[in-house]
Amino acid sequence: MPEVTVAPGDTATTGLTVRNDSDIVEAYSLEVVGDCAPWTTVEPARVSLYPGTSETVTIRLTPPRSPEVRAGEMPLGVRVLPAEHPESVKVLETTVHVGEFHELHTELVPRRRRGWLRGRYRLAVRNQGNTPVEVGFTAGQAGEELGFAFSPAERKLEPGESAEIGLRVRTGKPVWFGAPVVWPFTVDTAETADQEEPRRDDSAVRVPLDAEFVQIPIFPRWLLVVLAALLALLLAWFTLVRPAVRSAAREAATEAVQPRPTPAGEQGTAGQTPGAGTGTGAGAGSDTAPGGQGTGAPSGSGDGTSVDDGTSIGGGRQSSETIDVQTSGGETKTGTYRVPEGSVFGVTDIVVANFQGDEGLLTITFGDRKVTTIALETFRNQDYHWVTPIKIPENDTVTVEVTCEKPGTPASGRQAQGCHEVLNVSGVLSRITQ
Repeated sequence: MPEVTVAPGDTATTGLTVRNDSDIVEAYSLEVVGDCAPWTTVEPARVSLYPGTSETVTIRLTPPRSPEVRAGEMPLGVRVLPAEHPESVKVLETTVHVGEFHELHTELVPRRRRGWLRGRYRLAVRNQGNTPVEVGFTAGQAGEELGFAFSPAERKLEPGESAEIGLRVRTGKPVWFGAPVVWPFTVDTAETADQEEPRRDDSAVRVPLDAEFVQIPIFPRWLLVVLAALLALLLAWFTLVRPAVRSAAREAATEAVQPRPTPAGEQGTAGQTPGAGTGTGAGAGSDTAPGGQGTGAPSGSGDGTSVDDGTSIGGGRQSSETIDVQTSGGETKTGTYRVPEGSVFGVTDIVVANFQGDEGLLTITFGDRKVTTIALETFRNQDYHWVTPIKIPENDTVTVEVTCEKPGTPASGRQAQGCHEVLNVSGVLSRITQ
């Protein structure tokens, strides 16, 4: 049989002549053997011949366009088996020259990537041809804003072999604000080996793969909106709200320090009589009324309240005293604070602390005046406030009487040995002048 040349995807034929040199009628079966058998047929596959006659059969070769059919020389054998004399079987051989074809399949994943400065892609390449190739990779764009790096830059692929190539895309400078910027680019794969002569399929142009890199800004648009809103709030605070708050606070402070007039006929708590007058600190001299009561205060600054014995209360200062009472279970104890001689204590606030959660009774007395009695188990902290101070004269006492029925449990978690209460009394301590 003559040698045959065939290109993958095409069809080639050759002939084989079978002759019967025996003296009987013989039938011959023809079968293709070897690597070409899957895509080679014999037509017809069985012939019957009289003695001394011959017949030519057609061998049809149709190799598929597949990387499984490698380019190069391949042996082709046809076995001729006589039906009457099987021991006379023969195998006729020839050589088939399979031509080359080149085909690359590429895929870029993903086609669109987002990032601040760089993005990573994967390029899948498969050699669908029937001969080894050396492939290289290139990328390009209309401008020069992007840089490209392939890993590896070249790769040799056997027929049917696949490879994954890394592609890193990087921009030259960041985008700080505004909308995202889209940078389109292309990726191309080509054989890098030198070709001695052009191939038949070189006329087919491989279309580059299109891709995009979306460069997102460092600071997104919504952040700019938030910053603008915060800046507007700050400006509104410094220009509108803050001055109004400071003005309101100044007016409240001014109102708080202004003296309040005492209604006519009101009897003070420090032994004042209805005939007592209030000086304004601007009196001139010492006049006497028919009842013997002073109608003016000595000249000078400050508020003064006259009393029936010819004394007056000068401007005072804020004062705060603490009474600490510790009592064993089942006992009653008292704690006192005595107003210094020559002074009047105007009480405006008291705070009672039962920090252990004791059980029992607590009674508060100003001089001989009982202010309140409280069950200890009903509170932990209790406070009282008066707009008009309760005045306690000199040498009188603030008294706290505690009856301990059951000591409480403080924050340590262990029950206390005894009850422990604290009273803080605050107000204005004023000196009495003659």
